[in-house]
Parts: sequence; C-alpha cells; structure tokens
Amino acid sequence: MDMEKQKILIVGGSSGMGLALARRCLEEGAHVIIAGRGEAKLDAAREGLGQPGTLETAVVDISREDEVAALFQRIGRLDHIVSTAADIEGAYRLLPEIELSAAQKVVESKFYGPLLLAKHGAPKLPPAGSLTFVSGIAAHRPAARGSVVAAVNAALDGLVRALAVELAPIRVNAVSPGWVDTPIWEFVAGDKKDDTLAAMAKRLPVGRVGKPEDIADAIRFLIGNGFTTGETLHVEGGHRLA
Repeated sequence: MDMEKQKILIVGGSSGMGLALARRCLEEGAHVIIAGRGEAKLDAAREGLGQPGTLETAVVDISREDEVAALFQRIGRLDHIVSTAADIEGAYRLLPEIELSAAQKVVESKFYGPLLLAKHGAPKLPPAGSLTFVSGIAAHRPAARGSVVAAVNAALDGLVRALAVELAPIRVNAVSPGWVDTPIWEFVAGDKKDDTLAAMAKRLPVGRVGKPEDIADAIRFLIGNGFTTGETLHVEGGHRLA
C-alpha cells in the first residue's frame, strides 16, 4: 500500500495507541486526521507530532450522532477509519460499586462510537477501505472489577464480524491489546500503575507489557492487508496463555 495516497481518520489519536499510530502513518506519508473530544489535547498532539502539513485535527464526541455525522460532512473522502477511543474512568469496580453512568460511558465510547463511525463513515470509504477498532484482553481473560469492560469488548468483537459481512468489500477488523503502558492506566491503577504493570510483565511469555507502538504496528497491518476482514487480532504478549 502506498501510504502517501491514503487519508486516515484516527479517533483517539491525541494520546496512547492512537497517537503512536498517527506518528507511524505520518512517517509513511499518509494524510492523517486525529480526532478527539479535547481541543487542548489535540493541539498538544499536533505540536508533539511536529505540526506537519499532512496532519489535521477535529473535535468530536463519537457518542453523539449529530457530531459524528457533521465530522464526516466536513472531512469528506477517506480511505481508512480507526478508533482507539475508550472512556473507562470509573468503570473498573466490583459489581456492588458499579455506577451505571460509568458503565454507560464505556458503552458509548467503545460500542456506540464505533457503530456510529461505521454508519456515517462507511459511505465515505472506497471499496478497498477499512475500519479498525480496538477491543481488549478483558473480553477473553476477564477479572474482578472488569465486568463492564469485558462485556463491551466482547460486544465490539461481535460487531466487527457483523459489519465485515454487511459492509463488504470494505474491511472491518479489531485489534485486541493486552496490558499496554498508556495513560489509561492512571485511571485503572492510580499511583500503583508502575508496580501493577511490572507484576504483569513477569507473568507474560514475552517478559514485558506492551507499548503503544506495538498496537500501532498491528493496526497498520490491518489497514494494509487487503485479505483480512472480520478478524480480531490479538496483540497481548501471550496473556491468553498466562
């Protein structure tokens, strides 16, 4: 794939895995649009990426259908859509402590958001285009406090398979990361983040937790491989085995 001819929307591209993917695609010459809810974070990401002329930013809340529809009206033609967005603050709780509002935010960001991106974005894609979403290890190795995230990740995997059939020949896939050192762990583990990640690193067959670049590589594969659709690509250091 000649990335210099590709226009890619990355929702959640202002930090973590999305930012790593944006950097990778820009280095290959693609035209990249990073989107998110916070204008300040997007501006910081643009500066961190060196403010190249092939980079745009867009403010959008993908849980709002009117905003998603307006986004695609503004940006026009695309080749690929990626979403790494996840609002999990307050979601990792034992069952008696779960607040419905926190659970709803996970559903809105990781399920309804991708659904709306597909609904309004697919008409902007060519037959060789793709949509790629991010689920996660919790769907396959659930743990206490992770029931909401596990359920939503599993639902997203099912959505990907259904959309791959309905939207064909447009390809629809997901990446399922394991434990990756991103800012999201500040919500999950707080000041115990480093110790928590170090303990998991000792368990994993690869001997380390993931980096945002590991997931960016996997998403880049799915963008470029024209014979892969309806798949959930597991990139988790062997976590399902440990």
